[in-house]
Amino acid sequence: MSRAVVIERPRELRLVRIEPQLPGHGEAVVRVAWSGICGSDREVFAGTRAEGYVRYPVTPGHEWSGTVVELGPGTDQSLLGKQVVGEGFRNCARCDACRRGDTNLCEAAYDETGFTRPGAWADELRLPARLLHELPADADLRAAALLEPAACMAAAALTANVVPGERVAVVGGGTLGMLAVQLLAASSPGSLVVVDPRRDRLELARRFGATSAAPEDDLDPFDAVVEAAGAPGTGSLAVGLTKRGGRTVLTGLAGTETVPLVPADLVAAAVTVHTVFGASSAAWTHAVRAFATGLLDPAPLITHEFALENAEDALATIVGKVLLHP
Repeated sequence: MSRAVVIERPRELRLVRIEPQLPGHGEAVVRVAWSGICGSDREVFAGTRAEGYVRYPVTPGHEWSGTVVELGPGTDQSLLGKQVVGEGFRNCARCDACRRGDTNLCEAAYDETGFTRPGAWADELRLPARLLHELPADADLRAAALLEPAACMAAAALTANVVPGERVAVVGGGTLGMLAVQLLAASSPGSLVVVDPRRDRLELARRFGATSAAPEDDLDPFDAVVEAAGAPGTGSLAVGLTKRGGRTVLTGLAGTETVPLVPADLVAAAVTVHTVFGASSAAWTHAVRAFATGLLDPAPLITHEFALENAEDALATIVGKVLLHP
């Protein structure tokens, strides 16, 4: 028997024992080492996640790392025993979006590990083997549990398309912002500024490659700005920090935006605004390679660890990055 956290309905969570399921054709079973908690998991528990993006009852957990312990027929048997992370979107691999590489924009009905399929708040996770990304044999699986949010920031970094010497800013000094800083620093920008009112983020930002951290006041415009805060007003702030003809990449979901983006202002500034929803397979590959080569180190962002039995306490811990350890 294995264990799994199940949210039966909003605000109703329990740890259950389940019979292990054999992998089907093309599937793998992963023994979960670490699984992360993010804002969307808290939405699932609270019942505030948008309709159509969760299916109760559900075992959460879309951020995870682990080891392949079983493989079904039609899979690459060399994966057995390998340390892995995996994509969450159960893309169809057949539609136009998937065929052009935008697997996060699959035209099939929304289907994602931890939201509509059982996730990694469990001892084991079953998923299509084609979604796995292999890690080095000596990889830190604790740090690797953050490769899902890192893949989302890799999508933003690839979209920003920073070239050496450009002035770049990241709006938001939280987990996503600090992951973005590391990935953007690899492009050798001339300056890389973290825009955040919390001045205590400066030391960590510099450790990750930022040249400085500052509040939003009195900043010269940037060639590229990545918004990674998801707070009301940060989208407009990011656009406002972008120079004429520059690029803005929005990644955060702020709910009700109190400061709207005005089309006339966008036209006058000639700013190109991009948005990022999740991460494509290409973005995952970028994040995993950066992690494997040491350019990306999420470990310093982890602040709390909880046993699987204490998942409800973990959900209530909203400061820093929280992991579950089955």
